[in-house]
Amino acid sequence: MAVTVRTPGLYVVEHEVEVPLDHADPGGATITVFAREVSDPDRRDRPYLLFLQGGPGFEAARPTGDPLGPGWLGRALQDYRVLLLDQRGTGRSTPVGPELASSGLTPQQQADYLSHFRADSIVRDAELVREALGVTRWSVLGQSFGGFCTLHYLSTAPDSLREAFFTGGVPPVGMPVDDIYSATFAKQRERNERYYARYPGDRDRVRRIHAALDAEPLLLPTGDRLTSRRFRSAGHGFGMSDGPDQLHYLLELPITSPAFRHDVQAGMGFARNPLYALVHEASYADGGVTGWASERVMPSDYADDVTLFFGEHLFPWAFTDYGALAPLRETADLLAGREWPRLYDEDVLRSNEIPCAAAVYADDPYVLAEHSMATAGLVRGLRPWLTNEYLHNAIRADGARVLDRLIDLARGRA
Repeated sequence: MAVTVRTPGLYVVEHEVEVPLDHADPGGATITVFAREVSDPDRRDRPYLLFLQGGPGFEAARPTGDPLGPGWLGRALQDYRVLLLDQRGTGRSTPVGPELASSGLTPQQQADYLSHFRADSIVRDAELVREALGVTRWSVLGQSFGGFCTLHYLSTAPDSLREAFFTGGVPPVGMPVDDIYSATFAKQRERNERYYARYPGDRDRVRRIHAALDAEPLLLPTGDRLTSRRFRSAGHGFGMSDGPDQLHYLLELPITSPAFRHDVQAGMGFARNPLYALVHEASYADGGVTGWASERVMPSDYADDVTLFFGEHLFPWAFTDYGALAPLRETADLLAGREWPRLYDEDVLRSNEIPCAAAVYADDPYVLAEHSMATAGLVRGLRPWLTNEYLHNAIRADGARVLDRLIDLARGRA
């Protein structure tokens, strides 16, 4: 189904495609995926660029303001018409939300359902959308987790691709998940020390906040108690260019104020996007069992130092401390114990013939540069741009320049 929408300055077509929940069982249950096609009204015949959002568990960016302006979308529309895919479980696609816990499914059935929400299923969805649009080949831009999906695309359906672009999302291949998370703690420790070098007075302030949280319950607007360990997740934003400043401004507020309670609650939006928490570790699993890797591999001195904020780490206690996640605790445990299939085919990647370019951010604490560069060395023809000019949000902070550079790299102009 396609619907044309009138939007100032854009030609927009909205697509809904029915896809199997389990692509190995095409005759079984189905879900819907939504994609928004966006083009310059005067350039509607451009080739397609599929945009795969970061996450997992977040819908595609929405065109707002002046989409033909200086952002990544404006640059993309000079060469392409862009297809913004709401990955399964997000946005206007069949959602995964808190109601899953009250669906009548057992925890095992819920876990089986959620096992179909990794990169492999998303790419199979994209292939059905491509076929529905009658497109032979298209280009793909993957941001963060979207880059994981893009690498799986290169592994499984390269004949469907013209070009592949990665921004902060070239994943490790064949690496044990314990090794991945051990390295992220080392990088996050470094980001913490940089933060305190910038705001040296905040370390004592953080200690006082933890002492206050341990001494007396602090309830958030949702009714959740802000625990000391949950507060440490406020360091999630250290991977963004404005993240350290945002944390500092949060710490300036009196912790009993409505503003502090609101802002610290909003820092991790599990209530809006529980899928992120449920499948985040699984998104890194190129085979094997994750087994709550973040909790198992966190160094003991890191665990004991309350002034060290966590990064993009998920722990089993999140399904106790976050009310929106609590009904899904048993389901999360089952997913953590699941044996996941491989996502990437090294032999296919070594023989890749699709032009590829990747922005790799040297100080990124989420998708580590050393892991991305190792994968870039594996993928034939992938041209990496290693830079410390940006952090993980470069596609939002300076998207036109980033995408322009990647296009030039992929086309041999840089």
